[in-house]
Amino acid sequence: MSSIREQAERAKNAKAGLAALDRAKKDRALAAIAAALRARAPEIQRENELDLAAARMAGLAPALIDRLRMDQKAIESTARAVEHVMTLPDPVASRGPMQRMPSGIQVGRQRLPLGVIAIVYESRPNVTVDAASLCLKSGNTALLRGGKEAAHTNRILGSVIAGALSASGLDPDAVQIIPPGDRDGVRELVSLSGLVDLAIPRGGEGLIRFVVEHARVPVVQHFLGVCHLFLDAGCDVEMAKNLALDGKVRRPGVCNALECLLVDAMDAARLLPPVAGALLAEGVELRGDARTRELVSAAKAATDEDWGKEYLAKILAVRVVDGLDGALAHVGRYGSNHSEAICTETFSHAERWLREVDASCVLVNASTRFNDGGELGLGAEIGISTTKLHAYGPMGLESLTAEKWVVIGGGQIRG
Repeated sequence: MSSIREQAERAKNAKAGLAALDRAKKDRALAAIAAALRARAPEIQRENELDLAAARMAGLAPALIDRLRMDQKAIESTARAVEHVMTLPDPVASRGPMQRMPSGIQVGRQRLPLGVIAIVYESRPNVTVDAASLCLKSGNTALLRGGKEAAHTNRILGSVIAGALSASGLDPDAVQIIPPGDRDGVRELVSLSGLVDLAIPRGGEGLIRFVVEHARVPVVQHFLGVCHLFLDAGCDVEMAKNLALDGKVRRPGVCNALECLLVDAMDAARLLPPVAGALLAEGVELRGDARTRELVSAAKAATDEDWGKEYLAKILAVRVVDGLDGALAHVGRYGSNHSEAICTETFSHAERWLREVDASCVLVNASTRFNDGGELGLGAEIGISTTKLHAYGPMGLESLTAEKWVVIGGGQIRG
C-alpha cells in the first residue's frame, strides 16, 4: 500500500496535465463518472450496506446513518450532480476585463487551478464524488480521505472514478482515495507543505479543529452550523411555520439545519404558540427562555449552553427577543457565520438584516436549508466556508481557482 506522501507526490505529478486539459476532455471524463455510477450502482449499494450495518452495530445516531446512506436514489442524485457540473462554465483560464494602462500595456486577471486539494470528511460518501467532480472540472487533483464509517463505500466509489478517468484517457492519480485510519494519517496529510496546496475538512467540530491545529497548508474552515430564524413582528404565521419546519425537521442532521428560533416579543403571543405547536407535533424538543415558556408550556428550560449549540437533532432552542435589535445582538454573539434567516413583511427590517448580519448566507423569507451549492446555482459544492479567506459560503468551481495577473504589451519597458 502506498504511503500518504507517495500518494500526494503522484497527485502533484498529475496536476500539470490536468490543469492543461480543455473543457471538452474534462466534461467527457465527468460523463464517464456519471455513467459508471449508474452502471455499478448494485456494487455501490452492496458495499454501502456493509457500512450501514457496521454503523448500526456501533450505535451511530440516526442523523449520521442518514448521511452515510448511498441507496439507489442517492446514487442517481449524485450522478445528476456530476452531470450538472458538466453544464457549468469552466473557470480555468477565464479572464476578466482587460484595462489599458498609461504605459500602453493591458492588464487583467485570469483564473488557474489551486493545485492539489486534500479533502478530509466524515460520513457522507457522496462527498467523494462531489469533490472529485468539482476538482476535476476546476483542473485540480484531489486526495480524498473519508472516515472509517464509510470505508467500503468510498473504496468502491474510488474504483468507479479511477476507472472512468482511465477510460477517458486521464491520469487516475488525479483523484485518489486516502485509506481511513487514525488521526495520525490526517495529521500527515495536512502537514505536506509543498505537495498539498489546500486542505478542506468536512465533518464535526472536533475533526475540523484537529485539521486547523495540525495543518501546515492553508485550510478552509467551517466549525459549526448554528443557524437562526428570526420571526419579526407582523410576519405571516403560515410562512413562519413552514420556514421553521423546513429548517428543523426535514433533515436535522445537516449543517444548514435550523438550531435556534428567535421571536419578536411584540408579537410573540400571536406567532410563537402555532409555530411551536407545529414543531412539537413533529417530535421536536423545544428549549426556551422564560418568556418562551410562558407561551409554550411544553418547552423545556434552556440553559446558557443551548445558545450557540449545534444539535444536529430534533432539538431547537427558542428565545423571545426585543425586536430586530435583540435578534441582531443574539445572532452576533451566538451565530457561527453560516446561515441566518428572517421572516418579515417590513422592507427596512429585511434590508437591515441583509446589511448587518455577518454570515456566509443571509436569507429573507426563505429557509436556512437554501445555503447549499446546488440551491445557489453552483452545482455540487465541495464545502461551506465560514471564514472569509479565501471563500465565504458554499464553494463551487470558482472557489477552487485563484487569479493571476496577466499583462499584454507591445514591447513596453518600465525604464
